[in-house]
Amino acid sequence: MKPRERVRLALNHEEPDRCPLQLSFTPEFADRLRASLGLRPEAHNPHGRGNSYLLERLTGCDLLLTSVGWANSYYATGLYSQDGLSYVDEWGVGWRNVEYETRFGRGCYTEIVGHPLADDRAIDSYRAPDPDRPELYAEARRTVEQFGGEYWIVGVVVTTIFETAWALRGLERTLLDMVRAPELVDRLFDIPFKYHLQVARNLAGLGVDMIWLGDDVGAQDRMLISPAHWRRFLKPRMAEIIATLKKINPAIKVAYHSDGNIYPIIPDLVEIGLDVLNPVQPRSMDPARLKREFGDRLCFWGTVDLQYTLPFGTPDEVRSEVLERLGTVGRQGGLIIGPTHHLQLDVPLENFWAMVGAVRNTSYRDLG
Repeated sequence: MKPRERVRLALNHEEPDRCPLQLSFTPEFADRLRASLGLRPEAHNPHGRGNSYLLERLTGCDLLLTSVGWANSYYATGLYSQDGLSYVDEWGVGWRNVEYETRFGRGCYTEIVGHPLADDRAIDSYRAPDPDRPELYAEARRTVEQFGGEYWIVGVVVTTIFETAWALRGLERTLLDMVRAPELVDRLFDIPFKYHLQVARNLAGLGVDMIWLGDDVGAQDRMLISPAHWRRFLKPRMAEIIATLKKINPAIKVAYHSDGNIYPIIPDLVEIGLDVLNPVQPRSMDPARLKREFGDRLCFWGTVDLQYTLPFGTPDEVRSEVLERLGTVGRQGGLIIGPTHHLQLDVPLENFWAMVGAVRNTSYRDLG
């Protein structure tokens, strides 16, 4: 069965030959995996930009990601580097590269350190980058043309509103503004909303199979913002994006990403037409419960724990978790299985291959 057909069946709540698999890798994990396979070094972006997709295809992925939007700034060091340690992206947001150590080597993450809209007066005069520049879509066009006949192509437009807005403004200021200055927040949120709405339109027009929206609005055991504030500021904007995409292509699927526990707003996401919830962190929300309560109206993407099981568990624990997800969330379709984040440098390769093998070697017939 071709990967795209496997995903299509799963998202239509049917059981394909096996559960669809999606993997993405931090650059450091990709380097380690590539070296273990004897492949030549190659630049890697987990959002797909400039990615040859060789690792994804070799490991049995069914979906390929191609990203346009502010989220690409996380890996923009080479584009806007100032001193090798920090950079300013094209939105004016300042970043700092921070190294970390694991038992498998050293990696680097980026932290936001500069907010161009920290001053209230800067908001109304701010001009976002042009979302219609042809060069932004060259990679997406290539991905659709080269791989669209075989793979399910995902147009990534994550950090759609909230995350981009607070990067521009500052997180603490943005949270305070939601309470004390809602009209200012409307003007602020409209900046990334209008930009990413146009990006999503353009990607849908190129023929991607799914648009992946979302913002991190969940913490480990509760929401970062109140459900009321999500409904006030984010729900209507997300509803407009989803309605616009479904008008362009009624068959397109829409996914929504948020880390953490966002249980209170899942009915709202269903209401506005969401198809797929990502990443379903099992230490924040019970995947089996979500399947029972929403599985007739919603599909799920992720569910394999990257907080304990993959980095610190044993291969047997990894296989056991994968089989549990397949036997609960994967029943009657509705699941794209994968880690709940880009694979991190601290994941042992034996655990990675245990996950991949358990997915690829388990058919729905095997589950009984």
